[in-house]
Amino acid sequence: MRLRKKPWITEAIKEYHEFVLTSAGSELSGHWAEQFGRQAPLHVELGTGKGRFICELAERHPEINFIGIEAQQDVLFYAAKKVRERNLTNVRLLVFDINNILELFAPGEVTRFYINFCDPWPKARHAKRRLTHAGFLGKYRHLLQKGGQLFFKTDNRPLFDFSLEQFAEADLKIEELTYDLHHSGVEDNIMTEYEAKFSSQGVKINRCEVIFP
Repeated sequence: MRLRKKPWITEAIKEYHEFVLTSAGSELSGHWAEQFGRQAPLHVELGTGKGRFICELAERHPEINFIGIEAQQDVLFYAAKKVRERNLTNVRLLVFDINNILELFAPGEVTRFYINFCDPWPKARHAKRRLTHAGFLGKYRHLLQKGGQLFFKTDNRPLFDFSLEQFAEADLKIEELTYDLHHSGVEDNIMTEYEAKFSSQGVKINRCEVIFP
């Protein structure tokens, strides 16, 4: 669901210019270590929303550089507030269209992608828009280092089943597969805002880790 557009955010988000990039492009490809001022593994969340997940992750793992990509600036503003409040120096946030992700990173520059509760695009004619469609998987493969990973979570079982089929057809290795994450014994799971809301209502969360050979 899209938030009602807030015109004031266009100015307010500029306050976070040191870690929020609203016009990122190909000039950053291959130069993310310079953007962070250090060499470190690069983990990227595709669709970072209001930032609960990436902020908790970055706080737990200061040794990793994190990038959160979100198409909606009005949503990303709230993630920026969380980054500032926690004083996280290992996070960069981008207003960016994931369809153009090949422009943003050099081949092999990314260590891991996270996709959490993406739009399921339930109509068959929209399948290519799903972030786990083979078309996107090809882009991720190009950008990931050898043995790179994709961590995927969704409450939408049809999307999850579709994704597993796409992973298998792409000859990717599927690990840590569960159809009920919160009853699987995983102790270090970090919940998104969406996940916290719906899991409290008894909705089952599907999750898997995918390895790109």
